[in-house]
Amino acid sequence: MKNQADIKKIIPLRLNRSELAVPGSRPEIFEKAAASKSDAIFLDLEDSVAVEKKNKARENTLDAIRNINWKNKTLSVRVNPMDTIFFKKDIEKLIGFNNQKLDLIMLPKVNSEKDVMKLEKIVNRLENLYKVKKKIGFELIIETAQGLINVNKIASSSNRIESLHFGAADFAASIGAKTMSIGGTHNDYGTLNSISGKKKRNFFLNDIWQVALFNIVVAAKANGLRAIDCPYGDFNDNEGFKALAKSSYSLGFDGKMLIHPKQIELSNKIFSPTKKELNDAKEMLKIIKKSAKSGKGAIAINGKLLDIVTIKQAKNIVELNNKILLKKND
Repeated sequence: MKNQADIKKIIPLRLNRSELAVPGSRPEIFEKAAASKSDAIFLDLEDSVAVEKKNKARENTLDAIRNINWKNKTLSVRVNPMDTIFFKKDIEKLIGFNNQKLDLIMLPKVNSEKDVMKLEKIVNRLENLYKVKKKIGFELIIETAQGLINVNKIASSSNRIESLHFGAADFAASIGAKTMSIGGTHNDYGTLNSISGKKKRNFFLNDIWQVALFNIVVAAKANGLRAIDCPYGDFNDNEGFKALAKSSYSLGFDGKMLIHPKQIELSNKIFSPTKKELNDAKEMLKIIKKSAKSGKGAIAINGKLLDIVTIKQAKNIVELNNKILLKKND
C-alpha cells in the first residue's frame, strides 16, 4: 500500500481531460486519433471488439504502438477482463514488446484489490523477464457493484495505479439499473415536490450515478490518483454531455472517457479552469501570501473567508492550468 508521503513521487504528471476510446479492430482510424487533440488515447481490446476479432485487434494495436507517432499523448490499452481467455495473452504481448511508447494498461471490471495485485504480479514478472526499463502504469475501471464496495482498497493496492475510471454501462447492468443510456440520465429517476393545494407538482430529476461518482472520486483523491468519468453514449447530444461533464468537473474529476472525437474539444474546455477561476485563484494566493507575512491565518475578501482550505483549492486550479500550458508548449 502507498503512504501519503510517497504519492507525489509515484503518480506521473499527466493531463487527462479527454481520453478517447479507439477500437483495436479499426486500424483505419488510428492515425486520426493520434492527430486529435485528446489528452489521452486508449486502444481498446475489450467491449468495442467482437470476440472473433480479438486476436486481430491485438495485432493491430501492437503495430499501432510501434509505428504511429502518438506525439505527446498518454497512450493506454484496455485489455480484456481477467476472467476471459484473452487477458493473459493481452498482457504478455503488451509487456513483451514494449518499446517505451505505451504508458498505461487499462484493466476493466476490477472487483477487488486482489485483481490489481494479480495484475501487478504478472506485469512485474514479465518486465523482469523482458528487461523492460519503462514501468507500465495502471488505469482501473470501477464498473461493478463489488468494485464500488471495494473501491477504497482497490485505490491503495498498487504503486502502479494512476487513475480510477467509472464505467456506467456495466455498472448499470451489475446493479440492475433500468437504463439503456450509457453515462446519461434516466427520466424516471427523480422525485416530486410535496403536495400543496391543487397546484401542479414539479418533477425533480436526480443523478442516477451520483453515489458511484462520489465514492470513486473520494477514493482516487485520497490516494493521489486521477479520477475519470464515464463515457456519454449520445455523441450528438452536446448539451447533455456538457451538463454531466460540468457536474463531474465540479465534483473533482479530472476528465472523461470519450467514445467519439466530437466530444474532445468539449471535454478539454470543461475540464480546464475558466479565465475567471484562474484569475480568482491567483488573486487569492497573492492576498493569502501577503496576509501570512502579517501572521493572519484567515482573512475575508468580498464577504468570503479565505483560509488554508482555500489555498489548496486555488493551488489546484493554478497547477491544472500550468499542466495545460506545458502541453501546449510541447
